[in-house]
Amino acid sequence: MLYTLAGGGTLCGVAALVLLIVSTATDFWMQYRYSGSSANQGLWRFCINHKCHTHTITVAFWDATRAFMLLAVLSCFAGVVLGLSAFTNGTKNRRVRTGGIALVLSGFLALLALAIYTGVTVTFFGKRFLDWRFSWSYIIGWVAIILAFAAGVFQLCAYQRTTAEPAPSNNPDS
Repeated sequence: MLYTLAGGGTLCGVAALVLLIVSTATDFWMQYRYSGSSANQGLWRFCINHKCHTHTITVAFWDATRAFMLLAVLSCFAGVVLGLSAFTNGTKNRRVRTGGIALVLSGFLALLALAIYTGVTVTFFGKRFLDWRFSWSYIIGWVAIILAFAAGVFQLCAYQRTTAEPAPSNNPDS
């Protein structure tokens, strides 16, 4: 049961890491109509009429969203590495627990990033552009949050399982 929980947590963590990287790397967090053509707004660039430009204006909510998403990716990577390293020489209690904490922290940081982005987008862009919608990479970010939290919970449950079970005795019955 322990390996099932820890292995499931590691698989969820790998999926969350891939989805966090994909959602961070794309330019399609939000789509809206801009002067008769469609535009895409991402974390790093915005695209209008199939031409992409970097964000030159430093806005606090963009910087906070970028920072939290990058910290979420790094934390998720650390959780996956700790989860995988727990299987190299048998299960190490500290590695499983630390990996679980890192994965929960990853989900929390990505949740902060998307909460900041959503709040500013609805209040600022909602008034400016009437026809806007969130895109597939934004939705992938939310799926990654759910998977990161699930991975952390699985890893922490695996840790609880190892500390609750008594150690097997080495005395064979004769």
